[in-house]
Amino acid sequence: MSLDHSLSKPYDRLAFALSDNMAQVNALIQLRMASEHAPRIPEVTAHLINAGGKRLRPMLTLAAAQMCGYAGPYHVHLAATVEFIHTATLLHDDVVDESTQRRGRPTANLLWDNQSSVLVGDYLFSRAFQLMVETKNLQVLDILANASATIAEGEVLQLSAAKNLATTEEVYFKVIRGKTAALFAAAMEVGAVIADQDDKIVQALYDYGDALGISFQIVDDLLDYTGTKSTGKSIGDDFRECKLTLPVIKAVKMADNNELLFWKKCIVKGKQEASDLDHALEIMHRHNTLYETRVQALFWANKAKAALAIVPEHELKKMLIDLSDYVVARIN
Repeated sequence: MSLDHSLSKPYDRLAFALSDNMAQVNALIQLRMASEHAPRIPEVTAHLINAGGKRLRPMLTLAAAQMCGYAGPYHVHLAATVEFIHTATLLHDDVVDESTQRRGRPTANLLWDNQSSVLVGDYLFSRAFQLMVETKNLQVLDILANASATIAEGEVLQLSAAKNLATTEEVYFKVIRGKTAALFAAAMEVGAVIADQDDKIVQALYDYGDALGISFQIVDDLLDYTGTKSTGKSIGDDFRECKLTLPVIKAVKMADNNELLFWKKCIVKGKQEASDLDHALEIMHRHNTLYETRVQALFWANKAKAALAIVPEHELKKMLIDLSDYVVARIN
C-alpha cells in the first residue's frame, strides 16, 4: 500500500522528524548490501530498495527508540535490520506469487531470475542477523528472530489457504498478522527494548505496531475493490489473482448456492470473464462485506491509537497517532 507525499501527511511529518537518523539508516543499508564477491547481490537489492519504498518499518523503530529516550547508536542498526528483513520477504514473495511488478517497476525475478531473487533474499536475511548481533542485545535478537519465523509461517499459511473457500476470518487474521503485522510490531518493540524501557511501555509499543499492521493490511485488501487512481490502487488485482482477502471471505460465508458456484469458478478454478469483477463487487455490496471490512480496519486503527495511551507525551507519539488515522483515511 502506498502513502501519499505531502508534508501535510503524518507519514511525511514523521519522515521529516526522523530525517537525520534515516540518512544514517540508508547509508548503513548501502554499506551492508554490498558484496565483494557477488556483484549481483547489490544489483538486485538496489533495484528494490531504491525503487521508492517508504521505509515506514525502520521509521517505526527509530520513532520508538527516540520516544523512549535512547541516546546510543544501535537504533540505526535495528532500523536497517528491519528494512533488510522486509526487503528479503518482498524478494521471496515475488517469486512465490510469480509477480511481474513491484513499486511500479518490473520485479527482480523478472529482470534476473527466481534463483537470484531467492538467494539475494537469503543474503539480506543473513545481513539482518549480522546487524542484530552487533547490538549485543539478546532480547532484540530474540524479538526479530521470532518475527522472521512468524513472517515465514504467515506466508506458508497463506499459500496453504489459497483458493480454499473454507478459509475463515480467523485464518485470514493469522495470515496478515504473520505476513504484515509481525514486522510492524517487532519494529516498534525493539526500539523500546534497546532504550531499556519497562515492560509496560514495551508491550504498548508492540501492541501499537501489531494493530497498525493489521489495519494497514485490511485497508490494502479493501482498496483492491474500492480504490481509485488517487489511492494508488487499481481495482481487482487480488480478484484476478484469485486471492481470498477479507471482503471475499465474508461474502463466501454469506453466499447462496449460485454465489458459491460463482466464487468456486472465479477463485478456486481461476476461470474469470470480463464481467466477473463487476459481479463480485455486486455480491459484496449486497452482503455489505466491503462496509464490514472497513469497520474492521477502523477498529484496528483505533486499537493502535489506544495502545499509545500509557506512553509519555512526545511529538513523535502524536505523529504515530495521526499515522493510524491516515492509514484508514483513504477508506473514509
